[in-house]
Amino acid sequence: MTSKAASVAAYVNEVTAERRAAVEKLRRLCQQALQGYEEGMAYGLPCYKRNGNPEVAFASQKNHIALYVMKPDVVDEFRSELSGSSIGKGCIRFSKPERMNFEVLDRLLRRVAASDAPLC
Repeated sequence: MTSKAASVAAYVNEVTAERRAAVEKLRRLCQQALQGYEEGMAYGLPCYKRNGNPEVAFASQKNHIALYVMKPDVVDEFRSELSGSSIGKGCIRFSKPERMNFEVLDRLLRRVAASDAPLC
């Protein structure tokens, strides 16, 4: 869902009860793994920017929770570990929040932070 929320905390509060715990956990992982990134809202989504450039975002959409990673090489590196999700070039979609593998997501986010690959 795109939102008019002014902050990530306000966005999380708008998420349905069934997904809120997963979205809160995803936010905590982003905050921990993406040290030095600026957390904020961009394009109606929670977003994490480094040097003014958005590198990671997430959203609670109608049919899934989406994690947007602007480094396709990192997504490709973890593609085989993200079974049960639908994966595009830079979008990872989880239709069932209870099946999100937060250990893999933590490693993926830490890899994003360590990567100096170009953004898509």
